[in-house]
Amino acid sequence: MTSAPAHACCTPSPPAGAAPARSGVPRTRGRHHAEEVTIPGGTFVMGDQHGDGRPEDGETPVHEVLLPEFRIDATCVTNDDFAAFVAGTGYRTDSERFGFSAVFHLAVRARPFDVLGRATGTPWWRTVRGADWAHPGGPLSDLDGLGDHPVVHVSWNDAQAYCAWAGRRLPTEAEWERAARGGIVGARYPWGDDLGPEWRCNIWQGRFPSHNTLDDGYLTTAPVRTYEPNGYGLWQTAGNVWEWCADWYDPGYYAVSAEADPQGPGTGSARVLRGGSYLCHDSYCNRYRVAARSSNTPDSAMGNAGFRTAA
Repeated sequence: MTSAPAHACCTPSPPAGAAPARSGVPRTRGRHHAEEVTIPGGTFVMGDQHGDGRPEDGETPVHEVLLPEFRIDATCVTNDDFAAFVAGTGYRTDSERFGFSAVFHLAVRARPFDVLGRATGTPWWRTVRGADWAHPGGPLSDLDGLGDHPVVHVSWNDAQAYCAWAGRRLPTEAEWERAARGGIVGARYPWGDDLGPEWRCNIWQGRFPSHNTLDDGYLTTAPVRTYEPNGYGLWQTAGNVWEWCADWYDPGYYAVSAEADPQGPGTGSARVLRGGSYLCHDSYCNRYRVAARSSNTPDSAMGNAGFRTAA
């Protein structure tokens, strides 16, 4: 885990440390059980059409993108899905090899001596020894009752390993946004421009980061089929957990991206994250919009990031 150019309000920059030896991508292929939907080929308008984004995030210029037909999971990969992968391969995630991961301070379940410190610039994150995908709050937590929640504490590398086992891949950033929009042109959210009187996504309610009113019933993750799917049948493309995409991240990429099936920059230091998480709140971070972008280094993991797969 190297120091990451993550947006401080959304994902933590992990402490510096020597990277562990990679265990390699599993060679055996497994079965991926998540429901998938087919997104029709065609042109869509990508980017922030409302001026809501921060210039440094690179949500503009708004541009048309032509994509071929593709398939994408209706939900994020769940804890049960990931457990089947680990059971079939013996894979160890980056967090397990490092021995720690980033946990939101109100979700920590660990003895004091396992809380190693605060993430730089983001005091609401704690670096917790023993936090990983199977222990999302730390070593005193487990996955009891969380089988249908999105797997978290998985890095981009871990998501790639799962995809190799399952015969899948991560969606490109353009594919993710087209699918997340659900066929609605230019809207802020998968359902339209307003949050509405009732909660339609799992984001923060109350005063961040000290008090969550739990109006939507969740402090951290919600089951992957909570709320309503969008027009294409995808669940929770706003809030709940950030989702890794295939692309390298570059805030200036939209100005030079290909019109047809863009694959992202050729190189970079961070990978794209999309969708926002249960920690997003208008008072400091409105990145649960479908145009919003974030990033972190490929070996970084945290308690509010997961992934869905494509084909």
